[in-house]
Formats: sequence, structure tokens, C-alpha cells
Amino acid sequence: MRKELIANFAAALGDFRFARSYETGLVFVMQIPSVLVVLFSVAGLAPVLANAQGSPSWVDVGRILGSAPVATGGYQRFSFPRKDLTVRVKDVTIGAALALGSWAGFDGTVERSEMMGDLVVTAAELPSVARKLVENGLAITAIHNHLLGEDPQIMYVHFHGHGSALDLAKRLDPVLAATGTPRPVQPAVSSALTIDTVLVFKRLGKSGRASGSFAGVSLTLIRPVVKMAGMAVRPALGLASPINLQMVDSVRAVATGDFAVLATEAPRLIETLVRGGITPTAVHSHLIGESPKVTYVHFWGDMPVGPLLDALAAAIASTQKQGSH
Repeated sequence: MRKELIANFAAALGDFRFARSYETGLVFVMQIPSVLVVLFSVAGLAPVLANAQGSPSWVDVGRILGSAPVATGGYQRFSFPRKDLTVRVKDVTIGAALALGSWAGFDGTVERSEMMGDLVVTAAELPSVARKLVENGLAITAIHNHLLGEDPQIMYVHFHGHGSALDLAKRLDPVLAATGTPRPVQPAVSSALTIDTVLVFKRLGKSGRASGSFAGVSLTLIRPVVKMAGMAVRPALGLASPINLQMVDSVRAVATGDFAVLATEAPRLIETLVRGGITPTAVHSHLIGESPKVTYVHFWGDMPVGPLLDALAAAIASTQKQGSH
């Protein structure tokens, strides 16, 4: 009888439908005209609130960007590997995982986010990418190189924006479209390891990602809270120190990445890298108006993997000496 009364009432006001829920039993809802209102639940009469169209999610953001979201370090990350590019440094072909990965990170909620990221672009793509970023209201915070003597020349464009995640994604989409970045991004396929991950992760002090000849870790070397525009920068999003290695043969490896450190630590870090045979390739900031000041030191190393790891470990240790922070 109760079901019949509710059905008649709902039919008079809007679209009526019901569905069985394993948690609440049989739930009756009506739609007026696009908002679902729960009338009652047979099991416990528990109220349920729902939206007919559903709240936007990170999956919706990913549909716009053509990349699946990955929750990491407290933020949502969308990756865009430049697998369309063949880049060489001397006799080394650079893998996308080593140094050709564009990305965008969102901190906050879908409704209100801070976006930071890094675009891998060719020199020919750079003018269009810069124009599209400006036209779509996204700030350019750095443009620089990471590698050393690569062919073709690759530049890295850092960007920043605030707003709803859906709006930010719509603004970033035409920027990505101005490049040859393959989208939608296909799921990564793991390859048999040809790099000693036990050795790499032990020497660098942290486990990380690995596939085929590649291994990488992401460290946070800055202890104080860093603020930009009065807001704390999430360390994993804006203050990470990624270190990536790629085996060239059974003995030789190349490494690249960047150390994010307090500006006062940069001179000692750079000296340690150089003494270890690693070349600094760029020294600058990725942020604007942050406090305390952060310096990003990019590097390139090419030598037997043992000495390379020793030099990287020494560089990490140089940021952790007493008085560094």
C-alpha cells in the first residue's frame, strides 16, 4: 500500500523510479526535474541525498585532459609522456620515463584547486605553448632546459593556475593540443627490469618506480613550510626532488632530475654535484614569490652506475647537514 501511494504521488510530480541497494534495501526516489529526492528506504528508512547528474570528479577532469588521475602525495596527478619524441644525448636515446614526461598536478578539491605542472616541448612548439598558456589565463613560472646537448632541443615549461579543476583542465587542454603529446594517454606497460633497483633505491635512500632500464625516486628535501601567496605549497606537488636513472648498458647509466632545496643550500649542493662528476644544467625557481626562497638545481650525469649513485647520494647528504635548514 505504501509503495502504491508513493508511486502515485511521484507520478503526479515527476519521474518516479526505484532501485535496490545492498546497503539500504529498496530505495524510492523521484526526480523534479533533475534533482533526485529520496522518499524513503524500506530497510531502516535511512535518508539518502543524491544528485541526478552527479558531482564532478577527478575522472571527469581526466576525460578533458585525456589522462587518468593518480592520487599521489596528497594531490591528483595527470601524466602525459612524450612518447612521440625521439631524443638523443650523444649515443643515448632518452626514455620518456627518464626526462620526457609532461604532467599536471591538482591540489585541493574538484571545485577548488591549485594546479601546477611541467610541459615537455620542442623548441618549435614553445611559441605556441607559451601563447596558449597566456591566452587561457595560466601563469608561466619557468622555461628552461633539463638535459645537456640533446637533439632535438627540448624545453620545459612550468605553469600555475587556480580555479575549479574542470575549468583548469579546459584551459590546459588547448595548451596540450598545441604539442604533439599523444592523447588519450595509454596505460603504461611494464618491462622486465634491466636495472638493479635494490642497489638504486638503497643508495638513494628511498624506494620508487622502475620499469625496464629505468628507475626513479622522488624525495622531499625541504623541511620548513613554504608558502606562496599566503598558502602552503604541498611538498609532493611543488617541492619534490625527482631523481631518475636509465641504464645504457650493463655498467653505464645516465641520470637527470632536479633538487628542490632552500636557496641557501644551493651553492653547497652544486659544488657537491660538480665534484662528483655530475653537471648542473639549470639553476632557477619554479615558483613565484614563495617564502622561504626555493632553488631548483637540474642535473645530468653519465658514468658507471656505482659512482653515479655515490655522487647522487653525496648530493642528497649535502642538503641534510647540520645548519642546512
